[in-house]
Amino acid sequence: KQDQKALSQHCPHIKVLQTNKTMIYQLKREQHINCSLDEAWAFFSTPRNLDKLTPESVGFKITHCNSETAHEGQMIGYKVKVAPFTWVTWLTEITKVNDKESFVDDQRIGPYKVWHHTHRFQEQEDGVLMTDDVTYVMPFGILGDIVHALFVKNKLRHIFDERKRLCEQYFSAENASVS
Repeated sequence: KQDQKALSQHCPHIKVLQTNKTMIYQLKREQHINCSLDEAWAFFSTPRNLDKLTPESVGFKITHCNSETAHEGQMIGYKVKVAPFTWVTWLTEITKVNDKESFVDDQRIGPYKVWHHTHRFQEQEDGVLMTDDVTYVMPFGILGDIVHALFVKNKLRHIFDERKRLCEQYFSAENASVS
């Protein structure tokens, strides 16, 4: 319980639930994007654009993507660098798509025991509110939870912080070129 409280203080976007000694982590991020809902949906529902939003320092390569737009049943393959000289295969499936509203990707093969990521888009008067809700479980029980505390939570925070920065940069540049 103290570990959960400490994690909540240092990482307010990562919530921890515990059931039968399994730690279930939840990460939630919201970001205002300066564009229309159509523009946001067109960009984020194109799987290959994930490359534009992932910092190079993460070590991330799309290896398999057979469609330019997200659709239910679509499988997307990646290689992810989890440690120096160590790449793992990550395969996600788009399991749900609500046009211009949300889509869900679930890990089928990869570094997590469970990875469930819901992407939501809500039109607002001055742009779009994008929400990422991720529920994930580390593999290897207590050892995975230690790795999470020492490494994974900070790496995820870095990825989503950089994603926010890259989104702001991309959409402000896009709007500047349209003006």
